[in-house]
Amino acid sequence: MEFRGLTGGIYRLTEWIMRLSATNLLWVLCSAPFLFILYMRLAIDPQFVNEALTLNWALGILAPVTLFPATSAMFTVTRKWVMGESDVKVMRTFFRGYKENYKQSLVGGIFYTLLFVVMYVDITVYMVQFRNMQLFGILMLILMILLFVSLFNFFSMVTHYHMKIGGILKNAILLTLLRPFRVFSTLLGAIAVLYICWQMPVLLVIFAGSVISWFAFFNFYATFLKMQEQAKKREEQQNPDGENELIELGKEKKGK
Repeated sequence: MEFRGLTGGIYRLTEWIMRLSATNLLWVLCSAPFLFILYMRLAIDPQFVNEALTLNWALGILAPVTLFPATSAMFTVTRKWVMGESDVKVMRTFFRGYKENYKQSLVGGIFYTLLFVVMYVDITVYMVQFRNMQLFGILMLILMILLFVSLFNFFSMVTHYHMKIGGILKNAILLTLLRPFRVFSTLLGAIAVLYICWQMPVLLVIFAGSVISWFAFFNFYATFLKMQEQAKKREEQQNPDGENELIELGKEKKGK
């Protein structure tokens, strides 16, 4: 039975609220160990240096094991929505994505975590201990922001392409550098969502992650379609030069 008019609009709105909240709650559940330690790290008094260092190590260990696979699973669900499959079963799709992408998410998580740790240490050293070299600290901070932003492309590619993890990591970073507008608009959108949810912290648990991942994949998919169109034009013009030499698109995933 299909509802029309105001009743139909309210029904569709409640449907989307349920989809977004269910996906976000599954992500929170699967990321719970990391999120709990993160909460403790943010709440701890800066004077407790040893405790803070221990929590930092715990975050570094837990991120690849819990946060990255859970986020890939969440992107698996929102990918379906962006591609027009709004009626997929959220729990089944989430855990299928969790299982299928776990290995690549784990390896990618280790790669990103190690880079973040190295950059964080460098920034701390240059900005605090060697104040005459703060320019290097600022440069490292910019690189760290670029690396963080590339995560949006990483999770989108893990869920969208059949590719080896090395190709996904390379293309995620290259796409960030070659198409910065889309991915930085995703960052601004994520900041806006977090700011709104921060006014009502319960929204962080219910909506924040799923809304951000939906917007991130929406922007990624728009870039993907544009790159496909440009590649076809180059083929028609028999012009092999261009960014397609740098970014090699894998085979798009097809699922039930």
